[in-house]
Amino acid sequence: MTALFARMTCRRRWLAAPLIALACAGCSLPPVKDAGAPPDQAAIGKGAKEFNDGVKSYEDGEYQSAARQFQAALDRGLNAPGDRAKAHKYLAFISCVSDGERPCRDEFRKAFDADSGFDLAPAEAGHPIWGPVFRSVKSEVAGKPKSK
Repeated sequence: MTALFARMTCRRRWLAAPLIALACAGCSLPPVKDAGAPPDQAAIGKGAKEFNDGVKSYEDGEYQSAARQFQAALDRGLNAPGDRAKAHKYLAFISCVSDGERPCRDEFRKAFDADSGFDLAPAEAGHPIWGPVFRSVKSEVAGKPKSK
């Protein structure tokens, strides 16, 4: 196609360019939903509002409010195992920093109980406070035989 385009006169190129653009537009993909957009509240469960509020509070550095909101989200109900695991992940982070290793460890265990495929992003797993606790709980969970 490039050779054909190169042999065209200037006037023909001006006519061909819009036609090529139109042909390519017909091949475009439909728009994709923004991955950063908050998930559909009904899809998450009754605790969706509390979960989303908890994320915002956590990101704003309001950790005690975030802890209450994540616990309320879990109490009200989150449908997806991954969402329950994320709520416990945030609670683990907060616990590791403010409450000590045992509550942190308990929250990581609950995250694995909610979602056996639970994992942290590399940056999260490398954190100096909760990273070692997470790796310890992960190895415990991996060594535990699965119940029927």
